[in-house]
Amino acid sequence: MVAPPDNDVLWARALHFSHSGSPALTGVSLGVREGEILAVTGPRGAGKTTLLKCLSGQLLAQQGEVWFNSTPVHTMGPIVRERLRRDRFGWIDPEPALVPELNVWENTALPLMLRGSGRRPAKTAAHEWLDRLDVGHLARKRPHALVMAERQRVAIARALVHAPNVVFADEPTATLHRADRVHVLRTLTAAARSHAITVVLATHDSEVSALADRSVSLLDGRRVNTVHLPAGLTDVGGTEGRAACSLSV
Repeated sequence: MVAPPDNDVLWARALHFSHSGSPALTGVSLGVREGEILAVTGPRGAGKTTLLKCLSGQLLAQQGEVWFNSTPVHTMGPIVRERLRRDRFGWIDPEPALVPELNVWENTALPLMLRGSGRRPAKTAAHEWLDRLDVGHLARKRPHALVMAERQRVAIARALVHAPNVVFADEPTATLHRADRVHVLRTLTAAARSHAITVVLATHDSEVSALADRSVSLLDGRRVNTVHLPAGLTDVGGTEGRAACSLSV
């Protein structure tokens, strides 16, 4: 077992994972630098969600290694991994899973209160992040009173409120209209950059991935490079024009 590079906050080597015998990841390796916004791209079913869950310790890869700040996540027991996710990671789902019985600021403060923070400092921190995300005026409303884009901003505030090292965002704009998608992602990336938070973002949307510092692509559970052939070359069907092929790496 070889430790990862010092400048990678997350590092994975040769990850394999199958769901009920169907391969979801096949030998995926990558590194994520501290403070980087990394987009994991690919079509639905490519393995993006499985990769994020393995990197965050929600799933244990059946083969391979995952390291966080030079500490092996793949050898941790379930209690230690749960503590890691609670204290050092944030997670954003495709649909904002807010607690309906709690108002907006209580939903946002939930990670802090689960760590034992007092109600007053947790409320103060929640309001600060809600204001940064332009939903501070909704602090006392319940989730049912919010539109989808507002709920997703609250979910982003909740993922950031406890100052995590890494935020994992799994298709965070999948349920939003086009006009809201880029705006919500710009808000997330700006907040992350201002606080040097690493973001690993799964998306099949090229407009969303364009906001990242770097992208890696998955196809059928493998990491691939897309190579664009120059215009004028003939493809296998004999048609001239620009072509692209995906190569496993």
